[in-house]
Amino acid sequence: MSQYHIDTVDPTVRNSSQAIELELVGPNRRVLDVGCATGFFGKALAAQGCAVTGVEFEPQAAAEARAHLDEVVEADLNVTALADIFADREFDAIVFGDVLEHLMDPDAVLRSAVQLLAAGGAIVMSIPNVAHGSLRLALLQGRWDYLETGLLDRTHLRFFTHESVVAMVVGAGLDITDLRGTILDPLGCEVEIDDESLPGTIVDWVRGQPDALTYQFVLRAEVARAHGAPVPDLLPAVELPPAEDAHSARAALEARDAAEVAERRVLIEELTDARRRILTLRDHAIGAEVTVGTARAEVEAAKSEVHNALTELVAVKQSRTWRTGKLVLAPVGAVRRILRSR
Repeated sequence: MSQYHIDTVDPTVRNSSQAIELELVGPNRRVLDVGCATGFFGKALAAQGCAVTGVEFEPQAAAEARAHLDEVVEADLNVTALADIFADREFDAIVFGDVLEHLMDPDAVLRSAVQLLAAGGAIVMSIPNVAHGSLRLALLQGRWDYLETGLLDRTHLRFFTHESVVAMVVGAGLDITDLRGTILDPLGCEVEIDDESLPGTIVDWVRGQPDALTYQFVLRAEVARAHGAPVPDLLPAVELPPAEDAHSARAALEARDAAEVAERRVLIEELTDARRRILTLRDHAIGAEVTVGTARAEVEAAKSEVHNALTELVAVKQSRTWRTGKLVLAPVGAVRRILRSR
């Protein structure tokens, strides 16, 4: 793809899909560079001891690539399968550097490539992320403007997310052994965003979403084992420092306000709970007062009964019967019964 021609590949640039692909291929490999363009990446592969064969659709780009690669085949992979072009060959590594998204049936092309892998060989690819934060913000503004290169290259036929890339690779009978991502801020790439017209803290919110900073997925995959292997976590090529702009400042302010609201809510809940406990204690106290009042009334009633009994006893003692001793036990027994019942 000649629109992606660059002069040289610098293997020391960490946040570069070409530099990562060079690392994932390794030195001294038999490599098939699919969509080799003008041969700039094949030249970098050759510099690390690889024997490089290229496939290219555009005749002019293929002609330039022949100056750097061992062999270049002109072919349209929408028409001809890789396994047919190189039926008698095998490779230690097959590279798809930002190529599969330009094809009508990338799944079929990838499955065909797997047939050409030597024992222990690997597929190495980079592919743009359609869920990058810049495109999420652009869609919020109702925009999807194709460009000459980048995430919205006008020649892209397919678009991939993290999940769909993994599904395509696993569906081709491969295990992903290394998964990385080149990283760009949503406001730092070629997609035009009118960020000042976006509401509130939406830019900073998008920055925090899964894969929103991943510009390209770069991976290495081998023929799957019997039961496959777990997909590794995506490793970012670099760690972006926290953004410091008007959007991050608004987000920080909103977070502070939200924290204050949450703190007030906690205080209100604590006060409400305290009031609830006070009301409960008050109810218990009222109940206790009722109980005490009842007990007091019963004591007073008992006192009255005792008083009456004693009055009766005094009256009896003054009677003639008391003096004769015939009715002594009756009033005394009544008093004892009263006292025992209390």
